Amino acid sequence: MLKRIWMAALLMTIIMLLYIGRLAWVQLIPGSSSAALQSSGVKRGGWQRVSVIQRQRNMVLDTGRGDFYDRFGSAITGETYSSIAFFPVRKEARGDEEALRGLAKLLDVPLDRLVEEWDSVREPIFWKKDVERLPVRLTEEQVSRIKALKLNGIRVLPYRNRYPLGFEPKHVIGFTSQHPEWLQSEHPDDLVKGNRKLTEQVGGAGLEKSLDQLLHGVGETSVSYFIDGKNGPLQGLDLRVTQPRNRYYPLKVVTMLDLALQNEIEAYADKHGLKEGAIVVLDANNADIVAMVSRPKLKPGHFQSSDGMEWANHALKAAAPGSVFKLVTEAAALEAGVVHRHETFVCNGEYGKYGLSCWKEGGHGRLTLEEALAQSCNIAFATIAERLEASQLQRTADALGIGHKAGWHREEPFGPFKAPLRLLEEEEAGQLFASVRGGIKESEKEKRAAALAAVDGGVLAQSGIGQRDVRMSPLQAANLIVTLLNEGRVMEPRLVSEIRYANGQRMVKLPAQRAQGSSGRIKPATAHALLRGMEAVVDHGTGRSIRQGLWAVAGKSGTAETTRAGIARNHQWFAGYGPAKTPRYAIAVLVENQPPGSKHHATKLFRGVMDIAARMTKQRDS
Repeated sequence: MLKRIWMAALLMTIIMLLYIGRLAWVQLIPGSSSAALQSSGVKRGGWQRVSVIQRQRNMVLDTGRGDFYDRFGSAITGETYSSIAFFPVRKEARGDEEALRGLAKLLDVPLDRLVEEWDSVREPIFWKKDVERLPVRLTEEQVSRIKALKLNGIRVLPYRNRYPLGFEPKHVIGFTSQHPEWLQSEHPDDLVKGNRKLTEQVGGAGLEKSLDQLLHGVGETSVSYFIDGKNGPLQGLDLRVTQPRNRYYPLKVVTMLDLALQNEIEAYADKHGLKEGAIVVLDANNADIVAMVSRPKLKPGHFQSSDGMEWANHALKAAAPGSVFKLVTEAAALEAGVVHRHETFVCNGEYGKYGLSCWKEGGHGRLTLEEALAQSCNIAFATIAERLEASQLQRTADALGIGHKAGWHREEPFGPFKAPLRLLEEEEAGQLFASVRGGIKESEKEKRAAALAAVDGGVLAQSGIGQRDVRMSPLQAANLIVTLLNEGRVMEPRLVSEIRYANGQRMVKLPAQRAQGSSGRIKPATAHALLRGMEAVVDHGTGRSIRQGLWAVAGKSGTAETTRAGIARNHQWFAGYGPAKTPRYAIAVLVENQPPGSKHHATKLFRGVMDIAARMTKQRDS
């Protein structure tokens, strides 16, 4: 009997020691349960912190993410306004029915619906109207009257809205979304330390993605509302606001965009039926990106097509350029000396081989090199292209920045960036010949030379008029115009000029810069000859329909044959500049997948966009 008593006592002692050990583990040692709390946003702190959290309800007011501004200081993202928050408080603790009726009237909602939705609240929420995805926006009068109701469980709080009222999502800015798998892969240490959460929004495209490491900031601002065990308010505690104690954040990203111009161009493009394509506006002096429009429209959170058409930035996607590429072909011929400015060509409409013909039935007859560009004669340019060696055409394309990613980038870490940076991550490089792609390493030069040597006359003739395997993005087309305006100097289109701390102090400057590793440069005389040819295009050539407008303009049209789902389609282009004598802007327009024979929509859009730019420039200069 005594032995059994001792055994029972020993067993009870062991059980008690296990319970005591477990309690010490929970209080003092950050183990697996602590990690679980951290993954949901709770930092280490033991049972005391958890017990407090169980008596409070938290709501995020501001994620702390940095915002974007345009070149004039106008906010592209980020606004703060007053809204009303509902906390999970039991019915009898909320206040009298008269006050509830007053609240329902202020929110323009039936009382029974207000009560029903409040009853369903389990975590704090901002009140939203049926058709709105954003919390309701309160006027100053509404704020004053709601506070006067003295209801428990509701508070007027500042809501930080990422995208302001009326903001049209922009591919160039991008969007944010939850991406826990990416966070686990790229930022495991930050997750463990509690610096980032699996539930937070991260950049999904555009600048939101390329600058995400800096934009996510140092923490969120949240509000806590204390309740008792019966979901009643704890009198005297009310609200507590928690925010990062760092006056340098959130950051301010200053872009080169002109927000007012961007918005007007977007509205113009939609009004005139741009369903698929892009418009790029660059500063003619340094290639800074003033506006960048892509269609179809970006609809964050509503991606329905399997090919991702809604989120693809068509300004950065490479497409067949058609006759816009004749600028490169003429430049190569002048640089190689296989043609001279006053040479004449004869076009009877048929090339006689490769199945190639001119767009004008019966041909253009006899015409000079400048007229061949003005009239976009396929026969003349196929002839010119066949005089060239593939290496000569490739060399000139490289010198003009064609076939490479054009956007601003750094190949080594700098400033706050711990890795190489490319502002436009989604940009496609484009190409001239399918067998020769850009970015070939030094050790592969022999391989490149062999591939170029294998290019035959048929490939050259079709490539020379911008068909076959030639690909160029609207950004690269606009930058080609800037390069010619700057006598062959290739710049990297810049989207961000600087990043500043919240107090206005500069964190880092991103200066305008020449293209890195560009191979050679065309002669200024070659650039001037092409500019004269583009003036002739609008004066009496294929672009004469846009001769009249607020500014005299110059440029080059293009039509590229393509197919979509086996059906013949055309890509329509126009790339040019204005004013013709004192250029301010270089603009490229691409209208994709148009029916063959349809009116040249890109030319008309170019004229309209240039007129918008002219009008706004005049208003600002006056």
